[in-house]
Amino acid sequence: MGKRIERASRLLSLILRHDPGAIGLALDRNGWADVDELLRLANASGRALTRPLLLEVVARNDKQRFALDAGATRIRANQGHSIDVDLQLEPEVPPAHLYHGTAIRFLVAIRAQGLLPGARRHVHLSADLATARTVGARHGKAHVLLIRAADMHHDGHHFYRSANGVWLTAAVPARYIAA
Repeated sequence: MGKRIERASRLLSLILRHDPGAIGLALDRNGWADVDELLRLANASGRALTRPLLLEVVARNDKQRFALDAGATRIRANQGHSIDVDLQLEPEVPPAHLYHGTAIRFLVAIRAQGLLPGARRHVHLSADLATARTVGARHGKAHVLLIRAADMHHDGHHFYRSANGVWLTAAVPARYIAA
């Protein structure tokens, strides 16, 4: 991804996942922002963002972090929020196992506490090993944890799947981490 696209993607992540007020933007209760207003406010705050660049970021983002509505008039982040939004996701039955990529240096804490969302609203889990490995490698030497998702679900934990296929849950207690 080019520097220009990467900068715009980071800006959109900040605004749509964590701090829309950074440019004076308000999201609706479901996390949607008006594209024209986002562009106007971003540019007014000194952050160059055009509609073609925004559309390119949405189309080229390898993790499909952002979604546009059918008319491309509204945009939101698919997951990863630290702010309170209702993505209108319905609980789903997860596969038997899901994966979580992390850095080796976090393993001691994870084994003691389980997986916690930290500043985010959910723990993110992957349906495939390769994605989890890539995610874990962003923070150092990667380790992939096997999550006994079906057992969690059976015990009353809820799972949701975001528009880009990322599985979300409130937390993963240590007893459900198999590897």
